[in-house]
Amino acid sequence: MKKIRENCIFCHKELLKTDIVYEDDLVMVFMDMDPINEGHVLLIPKDHYLDMDEIPDEVLSHLSMVAKKLVAALKDIYCPDGYSIMQNGGRFNDIGHFHLHIFPRYDGDGFGWVYGKGSKTVSADLAGRIQELVQKG
Repeated sequence: MKKIRENCIFCHKELLKTDIVYEDDLVMVFMDMDPINEGHVLLIPKDHYLDMDEIPDEVLSHLSMVAKKLVAALKDIYCPDGYSIMQNGGRFNDIGHFHLHIFPRYDGDGFGWVYGKGSKTVSADLAGRIQELVQKG
């Protein structure tokens, strides 16, 4: 059974006001309406998920395979200096539906990371805790 959410624009492609560039049974790709650079696309699972850890492995694997094809297409069309693939989870997902941003990058394009203030902790203890949880599955 298809997982959709009534108030989610990505669950209702008829509400999208942009061009769809790829679609199959599991995923859909469309042009970002507020692109960072020309060629910026969004890759989404058709079923509604908020976060990566909710997505079945089969769908997540398929998302990666489609992302690979998108990167190749963007490289062929735009000849960029590189590309970025980004995903914001939890409350930082402004749509509330898992989506990958994939876009060509250029030297001097102005896009970059912004770091918050304050010190960050990096330690072997933290690495060990993460490692333990990842190995549990």
